Amino acid sequence: MQIKSAEFVVSNSDVSKCPKDRIPEYAFIGRSNVGKSSLINMLTNRKSLAKTSGRPGKTQLINHFLINKTWFLVDLPGYGYARVSKSAKKTFQKFITEYFSKRAQLISAFVLVDIRHKPQPVDLEFMTWLGEHGIPFSIIFTKADKLKPMAIENHVNDYRDVLLETWEDMPNYFVTSSSKEIGKDELLQYIDDTNSNLKID
Repeated sequence: MQIKSAEFVVSNSDVSKCPKDRIPEYAFIGRSNVGKSSLINMLTNRKSLAKTSGRPGKTQLINHFLINKTWFLVDLPGYGYARVSKSAKKTFQKFITEYFSKRAQLISAFVLVDIRHKPQPVDLEFMTWLGEHGIPFSIIFTKADKLKPMAIENHVNDYRDVLLETWEDMPNYFVTSSSKEIGKDELLQYIDDTNSNLKID
């Protein structure tokens, strides 16, 4: 897939106000400071489509971007270590939960994790929540340029070992780097193939 257009549509914290268009959407979510905005900008060939920041917790709303006028890329707030108040975190959690529970157009979530670190409880807990609620997802390992190939393989295997303790199969996954554009073609091809094989009523 070649992304020819990427347009910001709306930001909000109310799922009922999300776009009514009956087209597929893919939600990107991860722990704060995992490199989500950089990944979105890399995928869409835009330098500042999603706002990047050295301060964790920059994304605080549900952000819809219309890609090639055929599908939505949804940028969701990070979870975990954002420097926001407890009340704000509870608000985020509420509308994130409502988004995943109520959004009929959602085809798949992409859970971003920093490949440099061992499996983190907060990431594993969120994946378990998605699985328990029947929400399809893939894992996106970010910042692969920071590790040697053998270390990347070892860290992916660490996740596989932990997940297979409770999962029947390792979830679908991608290894990416925003700065080196690693994994870009594979991820976009996956979305393109998925869109080609589905219909939204």
